[in-house]
Amino acid sequence: MQVIRILVVGCGNMGASHAKAYHDLDGFEIVGLVARGDSKSKLNAELGSEYPLFESYESALEQTKPDAVCIATYPDTHRDYAIKAFESGAHVFIEKPLAEDVTSAEEVVDAAIKYGKKLVVGYILRYHPSWIKFIEIAKTMGKPLVMRMNLNQQSHGYMWNVHRNLMSSLSPIVDCGVHYIDVMCQMAGVKPVRVSAIGARLTEDIPAWNYNYGQLQLHFEDGSVGWYEAGWGPMVSQNAFFVKDVFGPRGSVSIVADKASDEGKSDSVAAHTQTESLRVHYADLDERNEFTKEDEWINLSDEPDHQELCNREQRFFQQAILADLDLSSSMEDAINSLRIALACDEAVKTQQTVLL
Repeated sequence: MQVIRILVVGCGNMGASHAKAYHDLDGFEIVGLVARGDSKSKLNAELGSEYPLFESYESALEQTKPDAVCIATYPDTHRDYAIKAFESGAHVFIEKPLAEDVTSAEEVVDAAIKYGKKLVVGYILRYHPSWIKFIEIAKTMGKPLVMRMNLNQQSHGYMWNVHRNLMSSLSPIVDCGVHYIDVMCQMAGVKPVRVSAIGARLTEDIPAWNYNYGQLQLHFEDGSVGWYEAGWGPMVSQNAFFVKDVFGPRGSVSIVADKASDEGKSDSVAAHTQTESLRVHYADLDERNEFTKEDEWINLSDEPDHQELCNREQRFFQQAILADLDLSSSMEDAINSLRIALACDEAVKTQQTVLL
């Protein structure tokens, strides 16, 4: 097997998970860990390894000459880091969102095409069997669809530090929203035409221009609608923080995630991808307006945890490189979901509906 020599940039939550995947999977060799501070040393200790450590991304890129780079830093670095990787001849796996603005995201994609390199964006839900099934069933519920989703996080301790750092460059409905906008676009299968949104700033611990609670609403050309809600911080309620629910003329499908909804887990990265069960409800009625079908419960035997999902992302990245997969559609989807999320951000700040 051809070994892909990879440089990992950013050693926090997602960077550490991706590094573990590269450490454990056949076909990858970590050539260096890059981060400011001591997170890279802690990660080396967790992996029981002695990978080369770097403070400077540019120095690491020049010294290690990797085949690929994993970028798991804050979004304001994504554009520059990705383009430098492509210019050096490396493929790129990059955490979502692709960049902090649409122009930068387009420049990253253009660079991938220009240099003939692979670009995979970390849309982790695309690798989850239950989410794939969730989208598949939603498409059978007729049109228009009503899509309801949220992920509110009562963050504290380490995670509140992470969220405050993220909010120095973007809002919760942009950072997390791109995942669920991507899901809703797959379910609707048609163009979104306009967005609206609301937001609230509930803490002085973030920049004055930002907000730590937001809700966005999407309107699609076939009449389908969807909303997504995200709040970060120690003040956020854990009541109904995990809603994943879709209904149409023929019925509904919902993710029922009892463990993910346990008390105290709203800011757990591992809990965010737990699904456990899908509940399918059918709207068929008899002459007495009573339901003719019982609700169906789907429990998939393949229920990967967060680390296994990261492993699957990296297996796909490996396949994309070795099999020269065409990633043009997924790259365009990453730009579009970011474009929509940023339009929602604009709607919050202008208090106006934004046409797409």
